[in-house]
Amino acid sequence: MTSTPTWTRRRLDPDRRFGLRITLVALALLVGALPFGLLALLVETKWSPLLDLDKDVATGLNDWVREHPGWQHALRILSDWVWDPNMYRLLVAIMCVWLWWRGARRLVVWAVVTMAVGGLLGAMFKLVFTRARPNLPNPVDHAGGWSFPSGHALMGVVGPGVLLLALLPLIPRACRPIAWVVAIASAVGVGFTRVALGVHYVTDVLGGWVLGLIVLAATSAVFEWWRRDAGLRDVDATDEGLEPEIDGHDPDPEIRHIRPGTEGHSSDRRN
Repeated sequence: MTSTPTWTRRRLDPDRRFGLRITLVALALLVGALPFGLLALLVETKWSPLLDLDKDVATGLNDWVREHPGWQHALRILSDWVWDPNMYRLLVAIMCVWLWWRGARRLVVWAVVTMAVGGLLGAMFKLVFTRARPNLPNPVDHAGGWSFPSGHALMGVVGPGVLLLALLPLIPRACRPIAWVVAIASAVGVGFTRVALGVHYVTDVLGGWVLGLIVLAATSAVFEWWRRDAGLRDVDATDEGLEPEIDGHDPDPEIRHIRPGTEGHSSDRRN
């Protein structure tokens, strides 16, 4: 029978903790998924107060946009070009090519996986819920496919989040709050355009935002835990980015496996 100290050492060994980390990520996803699940349940059961709110907001914004052709044109440009999911995919692809050339290949894997997971989950949930798009009397725009969750809102969180968390070390520290404001404003802005153009309900946008945050938080947590297990220093991703080393001469630092029981000693970490 295995003694408790031996079992503990095995669990703390960096090469044996993968299962534990995956379990913790799964639990975090479960907790984060509760708001999305509740929202999806209310949408699926057609809870009348929520549906009435959806319809009133969509109709009101659509009528306002129809009366202002200039705003209608601007919102279409923002929605179909500036904040389009394919635009974010293109920007992330360009970033990944540059990071790969620079040598930050772990960061490239994280970015690609995060974008792919976000896109696949969004498409999967659309097929699960098959919610029809708003049926307005005089819509100013049209879109195909299902409505919940909004793919634009989902990628409006994941796309800027991936770009920011990857490139934050290259942004001057004084400008980083501005970068966060731009990223958040982009996510909020694309959600507004989708509702104002009459192609999504408010709950579609909220669902996309929540799902995007779940994906971004989960993959970022995996990356940070991997750094810790690999013996690299802990970082505050929101302030330093996921891989601060990309701003130096060693963008893909050597992995140093830490010895069990020495995780908290700075002498065993790479500075």
